[in-house]
Amino acid sequence: MQICPTKQDVRIFVAATRRGGMTVGLVPTMGYLHEGHLSLVREAARHSDKVIVSIFVNPTQFGANEDLASYPRDPDRDLALLEETNVAAVFMPSVEEMYGDGGDTYVEVPSLSGILQGALRPDHFRGVSTVVTKLFNIVQPDLAVFGEKDYQQLALIRQMVRDLDMSLKIIGHPTVREADGLAMSSRNVRLTAADRAQAIALSRALSAAEDCAKTAPMISDLDNLVRGQLAEASNGKVESVDFRDALTLAPLEGRLVRPAVVLLAVRFGKVLLIDQRVIAPDVLSA
Repeated sequence: MQICPTKQDVRIFVAATRRGGMTVGLVPTMGYLHEGHLSLVREAARHSDKVIVSIFVNPTQFGANEDLASYPRDPDRDLALLEETNVAAVFMPSVEEMYGDGGDTYVEVPSLSGILQGALRPDHFRGVSTVVTKLFNIVQPDLAVFGEKDYQQLALIRQMVRDLDMSLKIIGHPTVREADGLAMSSRNVRLTAADRAQAIALSRALSAAEDCAKTAPMISDLDNLVRGQLAEASNGKVESVDFRDALTLAPLEGRLVRPAVVLLAVRFGKVLLIDQRVIAPDVLSA
């Protein structure tokens, strides 16, 4: 496994891979890896000859009052985990390497960056789309794998790739969960024991919505059901519960007649947890 601290290092590695007639898969991460990340690596290995993992805590996607300084980091542990997987190279740039003296160019998908989590976290998705574009330009992968837990992020990246005619395939991978249903996240380690016990309310709420959706209920009834389940987490502050079209993320009203994605954001202290589930009625109505 080759460690690439600079853009030039990873470009040389990719060029050698191309000369060998092999394809490249990219898994972008912010480090502090867990089984969810490793599942993305395994998925990338299924579709490409050489997998590159990037580890970069991107400052431009954190707001002024967000947790950049406290975001968990353990690069030695990350590398030890990746050594045990099918990873060919790890791109680990510094902030200076990625952004130089401070760039003035941004990439944004306005229709998707200002809604949902984007409304709660201004400029977050502008930072995401910009750094992902930079990673794609640096690595030039044939494909990249992202987790479906960050559903809005995945939709935004797919839109960006289509709009800018980027020549790579975007693969979404299902959310990986703990044994009790909590979606795996690098932020989970910052939960207190009490908050961790209550955080399973998110997955329980999603499961309840999935079961109820089979009967094609009203969206308002689903919303009440989910909020009722989340209320059991007395330590959590519900920041958003949204029901959106699973493909376009357009708002939904009335009766559930087509696949929808349920998007949750609940804050426990300073830790914001997000989760999602695609739901659908058993018989889709016209």
